[in-house]
Amino acid sequence: MEISHRDRAAGVAIEDAVAAAIREALAAQDGSILAFLPGQREIGRVAERLDGRLPADVDLLPLHGGLDGAAQDRAIRPVVKGRRKIVLATAIAETSITIDGVRIVVDCGLSRLPKYEPDTGHTRLETVRVSRASVEQRAGRAGRTAPGVAVRLWSAGQTAALQPYTTPEILEADLAGLVLDCAAFGVADPASLRFLDPPPAPALAEARTLLADLGAIDASGRLTPTGAAMRKLALPARLAHMVALAARRGEGLAAAELAVLLTERGLGGLSPDLDRRLDAFRVERGDRAAAAKSLARGIAVTAGGKGGSRPPAGLLLLDAWPDRVAKARGEAGRFLLANGRGAMLDPAERLAAEPFLVIADLQGKAQNARIVAAAAIGEADLRERLGERIVETVETRFDAQRGGVRRIAVERFGAIALNERNLPAPAGVEADAALLDAVRAHGLAILPWDKEAATLRHRLDWLHRGLGDPWPSMDDATLIACLDDWLAPFLAGAARPDRIAPAALRSGLMALVPHNLARRVDALAPTHFDAPTGSRVPIRFDGDAPVLAIRVQELFGLAVHPAIAGGTVPLTLELLSPAHRPIQTTRDLPGFWRGSWADVRTEMRGRYPRHAWPENPLEAKATSRAKPRGT
Repeated sequence: MEISHRDRAAGVAIEDAVAAAIREALAAQDGSILAFLPGQREIGRVAERLDGRLPADVDLLPLHGGLDGAAQDRAIRPVVKGRRKIVLATAIAETSITIDGVRIVVDCGLSRLPKYEPDTGHTRLETVRVSRASVEQRAGRAGRTAPGVAVRLWSAGQTAALQPYTTPEILEADLAGLVLDCAAFGVADPASLRFLDPPPAPALAEARTLLADLGAIDASGRLTPTGAAMRKLALPARLAHMVALAARRGEGLAAAELAVLLTERGLGGLSPDLDRRLDAFRVERGDRAAAAKSLARGIAVTAGGKGGSRPPAGLLLLDAWPDRVAKARGEAGRFLLANGRGAMLDPAERLAAEPFLVIADLQGKAQNARIVAAAAIGEADLRERLGERIVETVETRFDAQRGGVRRIAVERFGAIALNERNLPAPAGVEADAALLDAVRAHGLAILPWDKEAATLRHRLDWLHRGLGDPWPSMDDATLIACLDDWLAPFLAGAARPDRIAPAALRSGLMALVPHNLARRVDALAPTHFDAPTGSRVPIRFDGDAPVLAIRVQELFGLAVHPAIAGGTVPLTLELLSPAHRPIQTTRDLPGFWRGSWADVRTEMRGRYPRHAWPENPLEAKATSRAKPRGT
């Protein structure tokens, strides 16, 4: 076996690289060619690039799972003597099919594998690098009867970086079908079986939850009649549930058509509006459409009857994706799903103006998922079909504009609010509970902190940061987590934060301080500094260190730097001018007197000539006046 590499340059489309490699191999080698591509789309594009550019004795044939049996047979059948063929294939040709006469393999190194996305509930095909095992298997398809050539469209060094083997599908697949099959055989917990690769526990749990929600298994994991009906259908669990229930209502064929439409990409067009696609599919002609319609009829018969009724697609989808009922938000094209996710649709689409949708397919994650397939429903339809899932709850909300707590009765379908009505405002214990909930939701800022309460909080926080436990933490998260301990006992049954007395906040914070430490708060973290002039100047504790902002004249004669906590923590001094503008910041007052005071004095004397600026401030008398007494 001869292996050659053609590194695909950056920016070159995979279809262009494969077509070029095929033409080159066709000219340089004898025999037929098997080219591996990720999927049907790429196969079609390579075929377009080769159309009209091949010798007359070369046949171009596709090979993928979407073809009928006759088309697949044409690709596999040996060529007539004197002719060659090029087979454009997906990974279906790796192991399960032998193609006679192939001497050349062109491998793009990509494959499209099923990957289950729990966020969307869909199994999606994802284009990935093939494994080393697949690479070797593909190369082995060449030269079964004569020396072969494998052309790889990547550099030789990249092969070593490929993962050794393809990840087993059971590790990434939707396991609802497995759980349903196990339930049918009396195995309530598939994890009790011995697997070569045990299925992931979270995926099993999710599959059980889905099947229980669909009524396919009971609380003990046993198969229900609905589950048995679903299991007869070769469809994903949600679609099987939709068809099984529709068949009971005489809507089996319509549901089967919708299921086929959702599993076969491109049928009926690519509009996100499933009703439009169904209408187009029902009049669509061609072999593929005919095969799909035949498949739908077979599914309907298996489900228990064809049924002639054709309800709107949205009503059918309610049985498959009740968690994906979506309500329009304020902005056109944006919707909130019952499962709490957000989704969006091009505002130009007809469905963007609908108040309610059922979404069958999404692309993307988080709050900006794009709606790929959906259908409209009315609120009355939702209430009639899934009314048992609608619950009314009483909610309390903080109204920032009104400054109070409102009490509202809300009808919800999952995360969607269908209807709201105001109830009388809460009072007493209920009001206190509502107010605490409002603080949890909106933060401590809605409380009426006065200067004393805010200062106390900063002081206690400084003590906690400096001394640790048992001094209580005062950060937002901690205080919100223990509202029941410090705030609740001091509330008075009013549903408005502004009715809380600031003294209640101070008392609540002090309630968190152990009794034996409460009397030490003022000693360790005093609120004020007693200046030599007799002034009581407030100390700030809102930063990393306590700060004293004071006019420099009030510290004349002071040879020791001001400190708190028993003289162990020096205050950060913000020395101010007579106009209360900052002059200098220091944590060494004696050093300041001896050092930079001279420069400060020179500058300040010109600005404030009516104030004292002595050469030696240590020998001067502190003053808060414009001039010393007696001058």
